Amino acid sequence: MQVRLDDLAKRLDGKILGDGSLTVSNALPLQDAAEGHLTLVDSLKHVQRFASSPAIAAIVPIQDCETFFEQSQKPVIAVADLHAKFIEAIGCLRSTPPQSFQGIDRRADVDPTASIGSDVYIGPNATVGPHCRVANGCRIHAGVHLMDRCSIAEDCEIFPGAVLYPGTILGQRVVLHAGAVIGAYGFGYRLREGRHERTAQLGWVEIEDDVEVGANTTIDRGTYGLTRIGEGTKLDNLIQIGHNVHLGRHNLMCAQVGVAGSSSTGDYVVLGGQAGVRDHIHLGDHVLVAAQTGITRNVEPHESLMGTPALPSRESTQIWIASQRLPDLKKELKELKATVAMLQAVMADSTKTNSKAA
Repeated sequence: MQVRLDDLAKRLDGKILGDGSLTVSNALPLQDAAEGHLTLVDSLKHVQRFASSPAIAAIVPIQDCETFFEQSQKPVIAVADLHAKFIEAIGCLRSTPPQSFQGIDRRADVDPTASIGSDVYIGPNATVGPHCRVANGCRIHAGVHLMDRCSIAEDCEIFPGAVLYPGTILGQRVVLHAGAVIGAYGFGYRLREGRHERTAQLGWVEIEDDVEVGANTTIDRGTYGLTRIGEGTKLDNLIQIGHNVHLGRHNLMCAQVGVAGSSSTGDYVVLGGQAGVRDHIHLGDHVLVAAQTGITRNVEPHESLMGTPALPSRESTQIWIASQRLPDLKKELKELKATVAMLQAVMADSTKTNSKAA
């Protein structure tokens, strides 16, 4: 679509600086924007990149809009909520066809004992097992498998290839991305007569409202009770959540995080990519964990950790900085040892000379 900048500014409740008669055809980030595109510039440190880019205009923070305009010499739309307005701009500039997801596809296999609400979409080759409940407004895409006794609350969306093992419970507005596996057996074995024997897998997984689970993430069922993912928590792709884990509300976990069995977190915990949490420990509210950190102990609320084994971020940073000096320190130590040896030799000669004189 072609939209004039002054018309777009009105739609966004923004302030236009520069030639509002110019038209834009799309809205993309600065690194992707091409000729005729609108972009987003959130910091003055990027203003020169914007000036030299092919983008014709930008959405900028209102507090710095005059500086953006003067330094870039390109039109800008000044707004208060930068990212929210950029999303609106994308909606204005990109025509999105209405979703055609409705009804139950003839190739889906829905058990007669399953309960299906209104306005539900079930895609081709999806299966809904015995005694499942799918509430109003849910979208079950192609190839999803709901095994027996799964309960899916209102307005959930499950993308292709996800698998829900028996007894899985989803709250409202849960999103499961492609390939997610919810409720697989936990990794628990006992050695009996020289063979690994699987422990009981009698529990289930419960995912509370507004949780999002990334592609190919796995959440194991509890041994006897539940594995719980708290309200509003967001899990990235390729995450492993072990059996009996209880995650708090509004956690954020980046790709390849692993949380071992029977561990738990408080609310608003953030784990960076590839962080690992050992079994049977607890992370308190608002804990921040850097990428590739290994957590081996309970963590008090509001702690910030990094490194393996995990240390307070400040201490770990100091150790890392010191480690960068090790090659120089090794050289200095070698020189000091040579100097000490020379001084010892001189002192030994002096002692012998004094003895002879005496």
